[in-house]
Amino acid sequence: MIGKLSLAVLGVCTALSAWGQETPADFSVQVPLAVSGNGPWYRLELPLSVQLAARQADLSDVRVFNAAGEPQAYALSRQPAERTENRHVTDVKWFPLYAVDARESVPGVTLKATAEGTLVEVKPSSAAKPGQQVLRGWVLDASAIKAPLQQLTLDWSHEQEGFQRFSIEASDDLQHWDAWGDGQVARLSFADERVEQHDVSLPGRAARYLRLVWQGQAAPLLTSAKLVSASSSSQPLPLVWSQPLAGMRLEAGEYSWQLPVGLNVERLRIELKQPNSLAPVTLAGRRDSHQAWQPLSNGLLYRLTQNGQDVVQDELRLPGQVVNQLKLQVDERGGGLGVEAPALRFAVRATQLVFLARGEPPFTLALGNGSVKAANLPLSTLIPDGGAERLKALGQATLAGEVAVASPVVAVSPAAGTDWKKLGLWAVLLLGVAALGAMAFSLLRKPPAVR
Repeated sequence: MIGKLSLAVLGVCTALSAWGQETPADFSVQVPLAVSGNGPWYRLELPLSVQLAARQADLSDVRVFNAAGEPQAYALSRQPAERTENRHVTDVKWFPLYAVDARESVPGVTLKATAEGTLVEVKPSSAAKPGQQVLRGWVLDASAIKAPLQQLTLDWSHEQEGFQRFSIEASDDLQHWDAWGDGQVARLSFADERVEQHDVSLPGRAARYLRLVWQGQAAPLLTSAKLVSASSSSQPLPLVWSQPLAGMRLEAGEYSWQLPVGLNVERLRIELKQPNSLAPVTLAGRRDSHQAWQPLSNGLLYRLTQNGQDVVQDELRLPGQVVNQLKLQVDERGGGLGVEAPALRFAVRATQLVFLARGEPPFTLALGNGSVKAANLPLSTLIPDGGAERLKALGQATLAGEVAVASPVVAVSPAAGTDWKKLGLWAVLLLGVAALGAMAFSLLRKPPAVR
């Protein structure tokens, strides 16, 4: 009897083990991977198409398999956009840049700094007659800041309204300057309201000095200059942008968009087709149609012509929470955004997957299962003693094929849908228990043997 019971239990356990093993066939999407560099750990930058193909917003259904269909240990890295505990705001000194006229691209000046790097003097390289000098820009002394620069905040005299557009350059020696793109601030009066924009994003690199040169116009008189810096540990992964997404008009001045899946959206770009568009807006979002709309952001969108050039502000910053639907309300006193809903592009934080290669290649990225539970490990567990240099030396993995998304699906929590695998496991277990009970009952009913 004991032998039969043991065999039955062993059979049930074997069935449970076989049923519980995940295979690539359990996932709707499989993409081959190509690996290069030094293993056994490989880093994969997950493109946005992967996130759109996943059935779970937190990417719990992402897996990596080897050629034999065996799952690989892996970790996901998705850093937040900001870690405010490591951010610092510093008031910096500014020095004027004068030129003969506003058409001079870069004012010729002589700059002097102390041995410690503190800027002490900025003066024109050639003498100009009184009244001929035009204020073209400013040099900011960031020599006391050792962390990467994230944001510039300017304030200027209230008498100067309108848009202020300038180029941004960085230097460590006051001789060689690297272009950091353009900046734009504004102070506008609109519909009895005052709209001000003071902040400019910086590329997140360290520099001792910044040079701001106004383009085709005199620079305003600065009253304040601040730089926001952050330590390298708080540097987020870059943003990845979607393709344009069509929306629908709900009513006058109100538009909505349905995202392919629930995503941690951090930034939006609203298409402004018509020149001279000006639109104060309020953005709301929600995870599904059964929830109430929650406010996410507000701002001023515009596309205006200044000095023969388009000046565009078409972005909104979001807090990064999971949303599946977005709604934009437009104050139409500025003319609105038209009858048709504008196209929208959204940005999410890039995600890295690091896996430990075991077994034979080729390796396969699998995803698309709304019922499986998360299987990723912390990165510190996957790579013991993984310092910064070791992480930089990881091998690289890339997608060797396209991620095909059959149809947009709404990301769900693993607990939200019916877990057929779990139900099947319970059914097998109950059948096994029933079989054991029947065997025991049959043995108990059998009459004892006559001696």
